[in-house]
Amino acid sequence: MTLRTATGGARALAAIGLAALLLAGCGAADRSRDSADSGGAAPAEKAPVQAAPGGAAPDRAASGQAGTGAPDLRVDQRAIIYTGTMRVQVDDVEGAARRAVEAVTAAGGFVGGDQRRSADASAQAELELRVPAAKFTALVDELAGFGRQQRREIRTQDVTEETVDLDARITTQRARVDSARRLLARADTVAELVTLENELTRREADLASLEAKKRRLADLTALSTITVTFVGRDASTADEEEEADRTGFMVGLRGGWTVFLASMGVLLTVLGALLPWLLLIGVPVTALVVVLRRRRRRRRQPPPPVGPVGGGRPPAPTGPPPVPATRSAP
Repeated sequence: MTLRTATGGARALAAIGLAALLLAGCGAADRSRDSADSGGAAPAEKAPVQAAPGGAAPDRAASGQAGTGAPDLRVDQRAIIYTGTMRVQVDDVEGAARRAVEAVTAAGGFVGGDQRRSADASAQAELELRVPAAKFTALVDELAGFGRQQRREIRTQDVTEETVDLDARITTQRARVDSARRLLARADTVAELVTLENELTRREADLASLEAKKRRLADLTALSTITVTFVGRDASTADEEEEADRTGFMVGLRGGWTVFLASMGVLLTVLGALLPWLLLIGVPVTALVVVLRRRRRRRRQPPPPVGPVGGGRPPAPTGPPPVPATRSAP
């Protein structure tokens, strides 16, 4: 071995040792950094949310954005169906109805139903208005200002969970439809083709049903419904008189007579429907039953007694004569 060869081997060994030391140092530094990060994060996770100054609760939206996968509790992100019913007494029913139509049109909605009744004491107009959900409250307050509000009822229905569930089901069903289409494209035999076509049709029908439900929910959440009834100034008096006319002996008598006539009409209708069947089937069956009963009676009657041929006296008994009874001594 020469001196140059020994020197080269020593240098190689020194380089290998230096690389091993560098790798070990890097691994220790990484482990210490990971442990420091985990140790610093654990207290932060365990620390409770501090209340704001003055006793105010922390912002839920901020806490929801800080956490991963936390639900969004903001109202504007939820699917809510608003429906309202109200009754307003006005001086001019027709004028109030026209103003309501103009208001809902200006708000970006439309009239879903319109029923009006003109009378001296009980003029009435009932409108079904569809308005965007964002302008629901403002339109209700505007309609209440047309006159004197007598009744208001607001109902809400949160369909956020149902909407999310429909979205997930629609996504899954679309994937199933695509899978069935791919299998149908690779079908080799007629039997496979028919089976896959039926399966694809069923899956597409289920997908269409889910999408229809989603569109219905979207329509109800996007457009709220307000049913407003405008009544005239004398509507309250007319309603009280109508309520008073609903009680009393004559009211009960008229109601009972109406029910009796309705019952008789139903009974005669049923009888008229059954009469052709009774004539075609009932009469022959009744005649057959009568004939069978007569034959049974004839069979059950005993035969008449048979006498001697040619008449005359009946034959004398052939047994011994009766023995006279003995008399007792006087």
